[in-house]
Amino acid sequence: MASDGKDRLSVIIVEDEAPFAELLRAHLAREGCAVRVFHRAEAALEGLRAGELPHVLLVDVQMPGMSGLDLLRTVRADVDAGRMPSMPAALVMSAYGSIERALEAVRLGASDFVSKPFRLDELTLKLRLALERRAPQPSRTSCPASLREGLGRIVGRAPAMQLLYRVIEKVADYKSTVLVTGESGTGKELVARALHERSRRAAEPFVAVNCGAIPANLLESELFGHVKGAFTDANQTRRGLFEEAHRGTLFLDEIGEMPMSLQVKLLRVLQEEEVRRIGDNKAVPVDVRVVAATARDLAEEVKLGRFREDLFYRLNVLPVHIPPLRERSEDIPVLVAHFLEETNRRLGTRVRTVSAEAAQRLASHGWPGNVRELQNVVERAIVLADGDEIGPELVPGEPRVARDQREEVSQPPIDAEGDLSIKRTSRVMEERLIRNALAQTRGNRTHAAKLLEISHRALLYKMKEYGIDVPARGSGDEP
Repeated sequence: MASDGKDRLSVIIVEDEAPFAELLRAHLAREGCAVRVFHRAEAALEGLRAGELPHVLLVDVQMPGMSGLDLLRTVRADVDAGRMPSMPAALVMSAYGSIERALEAVRLGASDFVSKPFRLDELTLKLRLALERRAPQPSRTSCPASLREGLGRIVGRAPAMQLLYRVIEKVADYKSTVLVTGESGTGKELVARALHERSRRAAEPFVAVNCGAIPANLLESELFGHVKGAFTDANQTRRGLFEEAHRGTLFLDEIGEMPMSLQVKLLRVLQEEEVRRIGDNKAVPVDVRVVAATARDLAEEVKLGRFREDLFYRLNVLPVHIPPLRERSEDIPVLVAHFLEETNRRLGTRVRTVSAEAAQRLASHGWPGNVRELQNVVERAIVLADGDEIGPELVPGEPRVARDQREEVSQPPIDAEGDLSIKRTSRVMEERLIRNALAQTRGNRTHAAKLLEISHRALLYKMKEYGIDVPARGSGDEP
């Protein structure tokens, strides 16, 4: 498994069981890898800090002394602090029963994991994926990340955003799948577009689909296509979105909403790189870079049995997280200035400034809807402003602390020592979130569905199920 025939793929194995470590070393050496073995994580860390950086770090989770997770955590901290130049691709070995630790390793930046005992050919496949990630990137001229106020259409100069920009730059050209996580309204599609635009695929199609907005019975046809006569109303053969995105990028938004039956088929497409249209008996090869996004904690969804474990690991090869706006409040003035300029240009308005009191209110707001909510607030204020300044009466005026206190009074807390049924408690929380979203959007179902990250149809169904009857006081909503 030589790297392009020029230099060998270097692997550091960190495994405390000497016989097993030797078995792995011999196998990888036969595959053409340059291998170094450490039996303790502390010794491996010393080697890494001394400049012995491999292409792939193969680490056992459970070891005496420093664990594999502690090693990954320390290496990541060293990289973030500039003490190491880069984070090697990390592959974690985990015994059966240690799935929670494997999930934690993925959250720490591990590319993938293999469960002991595993076949050596499975390990070879995982390493080939790691080899793919280190394909050379084209040179680019750009300002240092520390000086940036944005990347593409993403805006922000907080430290967390600088880290996000560096991650996007680093992973943009790799074909490996990316999982973008973040709360609703943080800009996950903007990140997906930035990844596409800064890759070699930029001239090819960028195709986006919301997995939660399309009925389950239609989503398969949307993704994979169908042939004429495959089902009722299939009057002609139709290409799916995977074929539409050939040589480009396919963005799967709200991937956590995908039905389990389709998750199996998606996993097969990602592994085989070919699709089979509904009703067809032959497969069509596709070259697609997949970027998936979710506001859910997919690791938790896996534990609860609502998302396939194998698909989660296949999607989470390159994880990218977007921080919520409340964690980077220093970006609010930058974002407001950006939205002022963009909205004035789009609407032909001439609102130029924000009053001091309005700016203070914007800074103290909690922004549960994140950047999307801020953008909507700025646009509404511009439309309603009488002059060239946004006054305090046009922006959210209630400090976050006061709002949280009111919610604590108006909403009874969940009894942690009473009803422990996950199903009943989930229904209570779901109803509460729906009522909050409708209150925040003044009864506008369309906007509330976007905040909740569900389809408009699903919201109407759940409102009927919970007996929620909130009159629409906004405008432009669907019945």
